[in-house]
Amino acid sequence: MIMMMLGGGTMPRQRSSALVTLFVAAGLLGVFFAAGWIGGLRINTTPSEPLGLWRIVPLNRSVLPGDTVFVCPPDHAAMREARQRGYLRTGICSGGFAPLIKTVIAVAGQRVDVTDRVAIDGVPIPGSRIMEKDGQRRSLRHGQSGMVRAGEVYLHSDFIGSWDSRYFGPVPVSGVLGLAQEVLTYAP
Repeated sequence: MIMMMLGGGTMPRQRSSALVTLFVAAGLLGVFFAAGWIGGLRINTTPSEPLGLWRIVPLNRSVLPGDTVFVCPPDHAAMREARQRGYLRTGICSGGFAPLIKTVIAVAGQRVDVTDRVAIDGVPIPGSRIMEKDGQRRSLRHGQSGMVRAGEVYLHSDFIGSWDSRYFGPVPVSGVLGLAQEVLTYAP
């Protein structure tokens, strides 16, 4: 009888202690994620750029070729189709899209030529081959050649399967959230 009392009294305290520890850990994890979100931290899970933790850094100047940026894709038919096909994730941008991490390869006034690959002002861009079909053998449309207009940027990723301006053309520079800075990443 005494053993049952001791055992019965100890187990609820152990469970209670475990629950308190679990709730405190969950609360701290929530605070950590909220602070990271507010601080501009984002997790990249797509192979277009290294996987892992990134930070959105405010951009206090014009966007330049070579800048790697977080950018909200515009809400139009091509982007909605891309999300339906699984190329884009759901997120905070207009249209419910997640921001993209891409490198700016052309800005207003530069000429983009799209053939079987992309060239900027006559210079071929490495890793810019145009795919005719996606991984599920669905046809891909590609962007057209022309000048990048004022208020637009042309985006690229060296990853062959990247959904970037090769397929949807330039995007509004107003969608740029800031520079993309690697914090803790891994390139497979």
